[in-house]
Amino acid sequence: MATDQNKFQAIISHCKEYGFVFPSSEIYDGLSAVYDYGQYGAQLKKNIRDYWWKSMTQMHENIVGIDAAIFMHPTTWKASGHVDNFSDPMIDNKDSKKRYRVDHLIEAHAETLPAAEGEALLAQMDNLLKENDFAGLKKLIEDKKIKCTVSGTSNWTDVRQFNLMFSTQLGSVTDEASEIYLRPETAQGIFVNFLNVQKTGRMKIPFGIAQTGKAFRNEIVARQFIFRMREFEQMEMQFFIRPGTQKEWYAYWKEERLKWHLSLGVSPEKYRYHDHVKLAHYADAAVDIEYEFPIGFKEVEGIHSRTDFDLKSHQEYSRKKIQYFDTEINQNYVPYVIETSIGLDRMFLLTICNAYEEEDLSKDGKEDSRVVMRFPAKLAPIQLAVFPLTKKDGLPEIARELMDKCKSSFFCFYEEKDAIGKRYRRQDAIGTPFCVTIDHQTKEDNTVTIRYRDSMEQERVPLDKVKEIVLNKINE
Repeated sequence: MATDQNKFQAIISHCKEYGFVFPSSEIYDGLSAVYDYGQYGAQLKKNIRDYWWKSMTQMHENIVGIDAAIFMHPTTWKASGHVDNFSDPMIDNKDSKKRYRVDHLIEAHAETLPAAEGEALLAQMDNLLKENDFAGLKKLIEDKKIKCTVSGTSNWTDVRQFNLMFSTQLGSVTDEASEIYLRPETAQGIFVNFLNVQKTGRMKIPFGIAQTGKAFRNEIVARQFIFRMREFEQMEMQFFIRPGTQKEWYAYWKEERLKWHLSLGVSPEKYRYHDHVKLAHYADAAVDIEYEFPIGFKEVEGIHSRTDFDLKSHQEYSRKKIQYFDTEINQNYVPYVIETSIGLDRMFLLTICNAYEEEDLSKDGKEDSRVVMRFPAKLAPIQLAVFPLTKKDGLPEIARELMDKCKSSFFCFYEEKDAIGKRYRRQDAIGTPFCVTIDHQTKEDNTVTIRYRDSMEQERVPLDKVKEIVLNKINE
């Protein structure tokens, strides 16, 4: 089996070769840190999004969903703190002119050190970041002789803040246009619609508002494939609660969100919690759910206790009263918020990394292998592949009838070309959990051969049971 870094590169290559992810604008040599999802990637991404949406809205009677616009009034981002606080400490190498995010630069160096030494370095970094000690961060970089990967020198500028929001002009004439921002998160669309949803939905606290959608951040050092991009998609839920109950609800959602991840069949050993050392300006508690990618443990989802910062701030800047009247205690108040925020692209990458396996099938001196994507059946981009053994003798007609019966319930794929073994291998590589072969025996007794991706076992089953078998697995 390949080393972890080699495995990550193999996964990236596999994603392109089998239609999951392509570099954006590739015919023009691409665009840094921007990617397009191919035919199988787009469907896998949609399945993950739908599974999250169902778990949040359909399975919770007190959570509803909205779809807010990407463009928002510019004062929104002043109220949210993004104009003044949404920035990262950056440092430039004077020789290469290459810019680095300070934490990424130090983290990369820590990975080259013995474990204990690397952990000590990261602890120093966390403390300096918490204190916004930029001079201390530069001294740490210099003391550890951390070098630029391009120039190989340690000739650094001072550390300074860099705002991550993309700005653009709203209006047809530049001189008359006003500056607005592409949203760096989807949460603010929920907060500004709090009263709209609460009143029209007659929602009673505690209740939540969920949303999925694109967000944009001008990451200077975007890297590691789709893990960190400039255009990405979030799945967020803001849960509005009575002040003073935030500790209980924070603990509840921390546990609930990890359960959701584990429901996809991922080993618990692949996950861990990471409590924030430096809290955001709006939070009184925050934790990341991290997954062990081939490139190490990385954040996939954050759970944040945001207090009443957002609604109070929007109330102040809009001069509109944003409060909730709680009939149980006969009191008006600005609700507190517990946020769950998961990156859809990161969850996509997690699903790909967890599913990818290079399997040695050598037996009796014969060398054989396969690459298989062990997606949960509910997430697989194709859930059933239908193969007529030959292109004649009425077998394609039977196969098409099965396709017509199943394709309204789940995604199916039809193929006649090549030997059955080759067709199986292609479906393994895109993660199809079931393949059904229509052969001459089917015409005699109305049975088919169903082949299971994970075990590669095959069995004869009645033709009219195929749809039921697949649906049962999808609905597990």
